[in-house]
Amino acid sequence: MEPIALLIAATMNAGTVLAIASLGLLINERAGIVNLGAEGMMLVAAIAGFATGVHTGNDWLAFAAGAGAGATMALVFGLLVIWLNTNQYASGLALSLFGVGFSAFVGIRYTQERLSDRPRFEIPGLADLPFFGSAFFKHHPMVYFAIVLTLALAWFLYRSRAGLVLRAVGESPESAHALGYPVRRIRLLAVLAGGALCGLAGAYISVIYTPLWVEGMIAGKGWIALALTTFATWRPARVLLGAYLFGGVTMLQFHLQGQGVQIASQLLTMLPYLATIVVLVLISRNPSFIRVNMPASLGKPFYPGG
Repeated sequence: MEPIALLIAATMNAGTVLAIASLGLLINERAGIVNLGAEGMMLVAAIAGFATGVHTGNDWLAFAAGAGAGATMALVFGLLVIWLNTNQYASGLALSLFGVGFSAFVGIRYTQERLSDRPRFEIPGLADLPFFGSAFFKHHPMVYFAIVLTLALAWFLYRSRAGLVLRAVGESPESAHALGYPVRRIRLLAVLAGGALCGLAGAYISVIYTPLWVEGMIAGKGWIALALTTFATWRPARVLLGAYLFGGVTMLQFHLQGQGVQIASQLLTMLPYLATIVVLVLISRNPSFIRVNMPASLGKPFYPGG
């Protein structure tokens, strides 16, 4: 049973990255903003977090640096699309391309750097349980933070007045504006929160998940997170479950290789991306299912004076 417990633990660890980034993008899209720059934001945050970790030796400062880097890039994106009314899709793609190039340039001097030994985390009394201890109770606190964040975001969206306003801005910004709500400021705050969470996910990859810096190390996780929000139909709980599903597919390749299964490594490597395509194709067979749950003004600009 121990290999299965380790596979579950690895799935939760891998899913945490996707969950945090996807929840950030969900906040954006609930406010009506599509940000295709997740990959670039995560890359810049990864090098910012890793560099901070190298120079300070403090993981939490590294996480803060990653979240700050993601929020800064999101601020630029937000000003462009919310105040200057540039195209959201083109601006997001430009942000992603910029992040890829900028992180590669800044990260050149850190490719040979190594972080200090990582501390081990476990929940006292529970970590020693057979099977369950290895599977669920020996994770970094960020793994549990992703679960708490999911519950908090679900409560915020569906049980709080602020969450109702955020959803109203994504559904009908004209109506929200008519009621006196500052639509553009609310959208900018949502974009900043989403960018900070994408940044946190990027820093988690370079500081904890694979504690090193390699150019392009996000390896498409930003795009998978973007697809995951659609797969989850903009529901936080479904985002978490979908993140663990994709995390499990990612880790399955290593599990199969460890068990000596004779499958081409290239095929195993493409499994997460193949799963993403298959899921999107399946849910796209029923467009009405997506339209019912999708924010009505997703991707549409808002002109207060129009």
